[in-house]
Parts: sequence; structure tokens; C-alpha cells
Amino acid sequence: MSSLSSGPVLPAIFDGVKLAAVAAVLYVIVRCLNLTSPTAPPDLTHQDTDLSRYLLKTCPLLTKEYIPPLLWGKSGHLQTLLYGQMGRVSTPTPRGHRKLLPMLDGAVVTFDLFEPLGDHSTGDDITMVICPGICNHSEQNYIRTFVDYSQRQGYRCAVLNHLGALPDLELTAPRMFTIGCTWEFASMVSSIRRLYPQTLLVGVGFSLGGNIVCKYMGENPSNQERVLCCVSVCQGYNALRAQETFLQWDQGRRLYNFLLAGRLKKLILSHRNSLLGRVTDSDLNRLCAATSLMQIDDSVIRKFHGYSSLKEYYETESCVQYMHNVSVPLLLVNSSDDPLVHQSLLNIPQTLAEKSPSVLFVLTRHGGHLGFFEGDVLFPEPLTWMDKVIVEYTDAICFICVLVFLNVFKCIMC
Repeated sequence: MSSLSSGPVLPAIFDGVKLAAVAAVLYVIVRCLNLTSPTAPPDLTHQDTDLSRYLLKTCPLLTKEYIPPLLWGKSGHLQTLLYGQMGRVSTPTPRGHRKLLPMLDGAVVTFDLFEPLGDHSTGDDITMVICPGICNHSEQNYIRTFVDYSQRQGYRCAVLNHLGALPDLELTAPRMFTIGCTWEFASMVSSIRRLYPQTLLVGVGFSLGGNIVCKYMGENPSNQERVLCCVSVCQGYNALRAQETFLQWDQGRRLYNFLLAGRLKKLILSHRNSLLGRVTDSDLNRLCAATSLMQIDDSVIRKFHGYSSLKEYYETESCVQYMHNVSVPLLLVNSSDDPLVHQSLLNIPQTLAEKSPSVLFVLTRHGGHLGFFEGDVLFPEPLTWMDKVIVEYTDAICFICVLVFLNVFKCIMC
């Protein structure tokens, strides 16, 4: 009797185990995809000025909810990985012209120039000078998407190809790009000023490029001449602190560090023959054994410009030393769930925005690292929130300049 009565209980036990397993899987999915996180407008840090009040009125994207794709867009990891693997959806192919600029040390800087596809709404000649992220160039999908959108809004675009990043172009001097060397970006900007003496400039930097653009603008007041504004997206501001956090395992940063180091290592080794003047066999052995960006910077990168230590290299090439000198309107954008940028680094732009009347710091709840995909449930839209907010902000600054000119003109006439 006892055996007969216990028979029907076994299936119930198995059903309970299955339900528990399903519940556990669903719990992990919900937690990993961050599905319970609510959408919200970006957090804004700024002084209460005429400029900030005007921007908040004319840039609705800054004050409305940023809504990522429902099923995966609230995960900073998936936003970052999809950006890294896919770049963008239905990526356009803008047509440009590649310019070559010889440098005094024998290096050849290249940038791609894309003419506007229509008139700007203000009627002005405006050029966006764009600096991509680490190991990136004008052919990256996220750059192509942003360039195409900007062209259609009446902007000329000049995109720097980081020295050594183009796969089909050999180095002509024993050095590559670094995290904060502004020589190549400065050369591109000078070339644009020569080619288009009447053009107004907008500086745009993504990730590492944001560090370079902000550093360039703050190095010398003359670098800001005829510059309307500057935009930086997803940078870390302080290279020394950023690399220290990159060695930590929380949010998987150590894994991202390893993957980025492998990519940079492969790029350096592809230019091994060109770098022989600066890189010894011992350096190459250390490079091959490196598992982090910090190890690569110490064994190879810092030596391109003769830095005696890694600390000196990071401190000198970080924009945090120069950003307070930027007087033109400056938009700094970061995401709270960016797995590459530690939360402690966000105190830098927040403090700057609290002290400077020309700085607006925008912090989104979601977006990952250079992701910022938008969409309903599963499939993202071709344009991202990042693409649209940069152009919207720049348009607003352009209209301010028109209004200032008209007011000055009226005063003269009176």
C-alpha cells in the first residue's frame, strides 16, 4: 500500500523541479537583461544660465525619455557588444575623399572629407571635425551612420583616421596613435581651416576620440577660434584612473580590457616592421605576453613620444588636465550602464558642469558604450539616440550664433 500511495508523488516532484529551474532561468534573464529597470530622461548637470535654459527648450531629446529596445536595450553589455559587432542597422555608405597630410616627423595623417548633402538650416558653412574611438577610422559603421545623418542635415564632415588604424595603409614613421596625442587631429583641423576659410567648426569625439578633442580644445585658446561647440561621448576623462578600474572584474571590465588589448596588440603587430625604430625585441616579447591595455601602453605605446613612465604618459595625455580651459559650449555625454567607464570617473564631468557655465553633462540610464540604440521591442532603429542628440544640440548652438549676429546687426543699424 505504501508503494502504491507514493507512486503519484514522483511526477509532482519532478514538475516542481522543472518549475524551479524555469523560474531560476527567467530570474537570471530578467537580471542580466535588466528588464525591470525603468526608462527615464537623462540626468542633466549644468548651471542655470541663459544658454542652458535655451538648450533645454530647443533640444527635446535632452529632456524626454530615452527608450531602448525593450528585450535587450536595458543591458549595457548587450548595447556595447551589439555596437562592437554590428555597429549600426542598415549602415549607409557615404562618399568622401581621403586626404593625406605629411607630418614633420615623417608620419602621414589621413582623414576622410564628406561634403554636405544640402544646405544647413541656418545657411552657414559648418564642418564637423570628428575623432573616432580606439583603433577606429572613418569606415566604422557607427561613424558612417553618423556622417550620413550629419551630411543630410547640412554639415560637412571630416573624420580622422587614427594613425595605424586603417588596415590597408602602412605607417611611414615609427609611431601610432595614442590616447591623447592631438597632433593628427590638429593637422586635420588646420587643413580644414585652409580649405574652407569661412567655415565654422564643431568638434565631435567618441570614446578615446572624446579625450583627444577635449584635450585639443583646452591646450590653446587659439584652437577654439571659429569653433561653435564641442561634443564628447562615452569617454573616461582620466586615463590613469580609467586604466586602474579596467583591471577590476566588476561589470566584466577586466574581460573587456582583455578583448580590447587583443585588438590593439594585433594592430601593433601588423605594423611591426614600421615600428622597429621605437620597439625593441624585448618590447615585442612583453607586448605578445600582454593581457591588458595598461601592459601594452607601458611596453610600447608610451615610448612613441618618449614618456619615462606610464604615470607620466597617462597624466599628460588625459583631457582632465585641460577641459577647464574650454570656453565654447561643451556637451559631455555618458551612460550609467557603460561597462567600460567606471562610475567614479563620472564625477569629473559632473564637477566641471557644476562650475562652468558653458558645460552640459548628460547622463543616460541606459545606452552602454557608444550603443544608445532606440526601438520598440526587439529591432533597433537605424539612427541612434546618440546620432540625433549630437545634431540636435549642434543645431541649437548654430541658431544661437545666428540670433547673436542679428542682435549685433540691429544694434549697429540703430
